[in-house]
This record gives sequence, C-alpha cells and structure tokens, in this order.
Amino acid sequence: MKKKILIEGMSCNNCVAHVTEVLNELEDSKNVEVNLDGKYALVETNVQDDIITEKIEDMGYDVVKIENI
Repeated sequence: MKKKILIEGMSCNNCVAHVTEVLNELEDSKNVEVNLDGKYALVETNVQDDIITEKIEDMGYDVVKIENI
C-alpha cells in the first residue's frame, strides 16, 4: 500500500537522509521518496501506521498524518 506521511521538523538534507534510511529499513518497504519542501514522505509498505509513526518520532520528528494513497 502506498502511504503519504506528513512530517514536521525536517529542516535540511540530513533530515531527509535520516527519514529515508528509517523508511527503507521498514519490512517490505520500497519506492521511498522524502520531500523536504513539501514536508512529506512517500513509501510503499504494509507496515502499520503506528509503527511508522513510532520510528519517525523516535528520531525527533513529528508525524502529523499518514494517508493511504
């Protein structure tokens, strides 16, 4: 399932790299794209939203919303 994750707190390309790395580490994830200007990430995964939220928030960012697209 493709998900759009709205993320607050990313301010630089290192933030993008960290979020990208965490999303790539999710089980069965693919096609990860993180957009700094739009403050969102796209990922195809079947991982539950609460697990995604926990992984990102553990890095110090805020997950505003996760949408299935």
